Amino acid sequence: MSRTSRAALAATAAAALLITACGNDDNGTTNGGDDGVDDAGAESIVLYSGRNEELIQPLIDQFEEESGLEVEVRYGDTAELAAQILEEGENTPADVFLAQDAGALGAIAQGGLFADLDQGILDRVPEIYRDNGDGWVGLSGRLRTLIYNTELVEESELPDSVEELTEPEYEGRVGVAPTNASFQAFVTAFRVAEGEDAAEQWLQDMVDNDPQYRERNGPMVSDVLDGSLEMGLVNHYYLYAQAAERGVEPEELPAANHLFGEGDLGALMNVTGAGVFDAENTAALDLVEYFLSDQGQEYFVEETAEYAMVEGFDAPGGLPALEDLDVPDIDLNQLDDLETTIEMITQAGMAG
Repeated sequence: MSRTSRAALAATAAAALLITACGNDDNGTTNGGDDGVDDAGAESIVLYSGRNEELIQPLIDQFEEESGLEVEVRYGDTAELAAQILEEGENTPADVFLAQDAGALGAIAQGGLFADLDQGILDRVPEIYRDNGDGWVGLSGRLRTLIYNTELVEESELPDSVEELTEPEYEGRVGVAPTNASFQAFVTAFRVAEGEDAAEQWLQDMVDNDPQYRERNGPMVSDVLDGSLEMGLVNHYYLYAQAAERGVEPEELPAANHLFGEGDLGALMNVTGAGVFDAENTAALDLVEYFLSDQGQEYFVEETAEYAMVEGFDAPGGLPALEDLDVPDIDLNQLDDLETTIEMITQAGMAG
């Protein structure tokens, strides 16, 4: 394993295992040590956001303008912020936690820190995409796919299942990002669905099949587009981000997302989501409700190319509607055990 990959995995593991508080985040945004909330009379909200500032801040700005409330945001890595909240416990200054994956939300829910959300909020989202204990709710969906270069790979060459990528015909052709949270969530789902031994074997078989390692999904998609990589395991929206960056429609790119079907683990739908820490904090609830409002859901579809969690919204262009997807039957609440997943990836010898 490369030194860079080992360090990245170790850093992620430290966030998940040591439950140590974060210092100043990379964006220099702090919460000022005061939540600014006085129950129903709140004028400000402290939001811990594991979502990238560039992607979510425009929607927060929109909420502030429409509500008259101020949102103080502490940006950071989702796993690190979850660790910080668990360390802070009931004394956390956060009013809302916005995470980029269900595993981190599940960890906070299991820690007993989330307040129950109002049923009216929960009912806007299908049960599969929210906490079965009512502590958090999905806000947008991110589908696992296999992106491939359409000039290098025939559609007939693509596998029916993600498990087939360990077969000889895919040797040296598939990109993976083992330090990426979305890949780790997929491996965790594999463990939940198929068991520890099966997940460990798949990882080892993938390593033996000489995958092409990348540190992040973005560079992997770029490599698929320029032809230096034939295919790679990513989330669906990276293709759309590349299209927007290049000023073209996704179908104009020399790449496409291959969707696994029949409930295959390669079609895992993970979610970004949020929970609050005080059921009486109406301002915090207002923010979560805004994320699930028509404005919020349209934003996720149109600006970040993610799936809306609320019915009645179109899927990102060219993709099946949410209700038509054949996703695996995975309890997203069970994706919180990052420790075992990172250990398994490391022991398999995956390098970035």
